[in-house]
Amino acid sequence: MFAELKFPGIEEMVQWPAAFGEGTPFAFNKVALISLIAMAVPVIWFLVAGGSAKKSLVPRGAQNLAETSIEFIEKQVIGQAIGPDGLPYLPLLISMFLFIFVGNLFGIIPTSHFGANARMANPVLLAVLTWFVFIGVGLKHNGLGYLKASLFPPGVPKALYLLVTPIEFISTFLVRPFSLAVRLFANSLAGHILLVTFSVLTATLWSLSPLVVAAPFSFFMLIAFTGFELLVAFLQAYIFTLLTAVYIGGALHPHH
Repeated sequence: MFAELKFPGIEEMVQWPAAFGEGTPFAFNKVALISLIAMAVPVIWFLVAGGSAKKSLVPRGAQNLAETSIEFIEKQVIGQAIGPDGLPYLPLLISMFLFIFVGNLFGIIPTSHFGANARMANPVLLAVLTWFVFIGVGLKHNGLGYLKASLFPPGVPKALYLLVTPIEFISTFLVRPFSLAVRLFANSLAGHILLVTFSVLTATLWSLSPLVVAAPFSFFMLIAFTGFELLVAFLQAYIFTLLTAVYIGGALHPHH
């Protein structure tokens, strides 16, 4: 009776066959398709919103939603982490936020049930992009003084630089991108595993007559975790974008 209760292995939950290019760097599978959609949706959305803005002075529909998202990033991300100097980075930050958010949403969309960031490739790519951006911003606005301020914080006794400088180098230039990627990936994958677990459990309990009384509880947990994953999808996009803004702000003003 209980032999029918079989959960898929982790490899079955994260590996998808390629539509073409199997075994090559150009393999195109479900994750790649979701990533393309996550990139295309914000682009199409803002193109539609831009067209609506030309026809109507009163924001509504797609235009209203686009302006709300811009205002959110401007006030809750740039305003909190960088300040007025961060407005030139609004296009980057809102693009990053929407790409992550839309990609995460596929983890709860029927027939998909897999977020674009539940594989390590996207989080690593975004983290490396953040790494290049904040270092580039620091060097552009402060020259080599950015590296000096980052590795040799003012006010520290010179003898302590032997200890402080390696720690600052590791934490600033190595741990930052690593932690960004792992945080996004781990949360997305954990949510996917939870939803798969309760989906399989619910379906299996319906077929096991003595345990069918537990099926409503399992189904309720599935619904609850789906709602929770919607919140996590937003929070992970927000946290990643906010930390990127914090790093850019630190690069703009390394002495603060």
